[in-house]
Amino acid sequence: MIEKYKKQIVVFYRVNRRMPNYAEIMALLGYKSKNAVFKLVRKLQAENFLDKDKKGKLIPKNIYGELKVLGRVEAGFPSPAEEELADTMSLDDFLIKNKEATYMLKVSGESMIDAGIMPGDMVLVDRSLSPVDGNIVIAEVDKQWTVKYFRKKGNDIYLEPANKKFPIIRASDELRVAAVVKAVIRKY
Repeated sequence: MIEKYKKQIVVFYRVNRRMPNYAEIMALLGYKSKNAVFKLVRKLQAENFLDKDKKGKLIPKNIYGELKVLGRVEAGFPSPAEEELADTMSLDDFLIKNKEATYMLKVSGESMIDAGIMPGDMVLVDRSLSPVDGNIVIAEVDKQWTVKYFRKKGNDIYLEPANKKFPIIRASDELRVAAVVKAVIRKY
């Protein structure tokens, strides 16, 4: 029965792009009391299906489950492929360390194409990380937002594109790093 409830919560999440609140779960699953919802939420937390943020709001954890890892594939010269179940992995666990500080942004523009970040890609970013030289960051420069390499040489801080057609950016007023890019997601 709990698997059925999980599926209903996943459908709600996909349609609404957010987790349901307790009252919505009560209505969604046909529960008569919020106490039953609290018990279900505790079970789902124990199964790492969902979690709560600092304010008690429900957040997804491993709502899509795990995928099989079948081994490796050679990116150099071809080699014999051997398919074996090496492990399973949750994409949430693989990509996200701090759910509350993680979000995605859609990329536009071509200033980062030599770093493999193309227009239309999604970048997964973590706002809890402090940037270090060489990180790709989301930054506000003189009230404009951009994605670039963060560069720090002594006291000189600037943003560097990954496309020679674009100039290095130095703030004339203010440069504020909002998040560090952790992954690029592209659908083919």
